[in-house]
Amino acid sequence: MKAPLLLILTVWLNTQHGGSALSTCSHPPSQWCSSLDSAIQCGVLKQCLESNFTRSHQNVDPIQVGLYYESLCPGCRLFLSDILFPTWVLLNDIMSVTLVPYGNAQEKPVNQTYIYECQHGEQECLGNMIETCLLNMTKMAFPIIFCMESSGDVIKAAKPCVELYGSSELTWDNIMSCVKGDQGKQLMHQNALKTNALNPPHQYVPWVTINGEHTEDLQNKAMSSLFTLVCSMYKV
Repeated sequence: MKAPLLLILTVWLNTQHGGSALSTCSHPPSQWCSSLDSAIQCGVLKQCLESNFTRSHQNVDPIQVGLYYESLCPGCRLFLSDILFPTWVLLNDIMSVTLVPYGNAQEKPVNQTYIYECQHGEQECLGNMIETCLLNMTKMAFPIIFCMESSGDVIKAAKPCVELYGSSELTWDNIMSCVKGDQGKQLMHQNALKTNALNPPHQYVPWVTINGEHTEDLQNKAMSSLFTLVCSMYKV
C-alpha cells in the first residue's frame, strides 16, 4: 500500500515544486527504503526509519485524525493537500484518517428529505456531496479527494481524478447517481449529525480532532506539523 501512495505524493511534489524535491533520487518509490543509500539520496531516511519501526508494532492502535472541512474552503484545501495527505502517505501504518465534508453548511428538512446551504455557495455543496459519495463508495476516496483539492478547480477536477484513480466498479455515472439521489442526501445528513455532535462544537474550519478530541493545542500542533504530532502520540 505504501509504495503507490508514495508515488502519488511524488507526483504531487513534482507538480508543486517543479520536480526539485526529488531531483537527485534515481530510485522508484517502491525502493526508497530498500537501502540506507537510497533513503538518503531520496530524502526519506527519517520516514523509512519510522516505517521500519512501526511495522513491528502493528498491535498498537493507530492515531485517529479527523478532519471536518468544506470542499472549497481555502484553509481546508491547504491543510488537506499540503499536510494531511502527505502525512498519511508516510505514516498510514500508524494513523487513520476520517474525512467529514460539511463544515459550516446548514441542513434544512424539506418534504421528508434534506437540502443544504454551504458557506461558499452551491458549488461547494456539490463538492461536499461528491466527496461524501466517494468516501462511501471506494477505498481510493482519499487519493481522489486529494487530487481534487490540490487542483486549481475542485469541481472541474473531480471527473478526471475519478477516472485517474477509479476502477470498473467506480464510474463517474455511479458517483453522480449518488450525488443527485437520496443516497447522497442521507450520507450528507450523517455528516451533519457528526459535525453537530462535536464537543466542543466546531467554531471554524478546518477543524481537526485527534483520537476524537479537539483542543486548541492539538489543532495548532496538527496545523504546524501533523507528522510530529502523530509520531509523538503513537504509543508502543
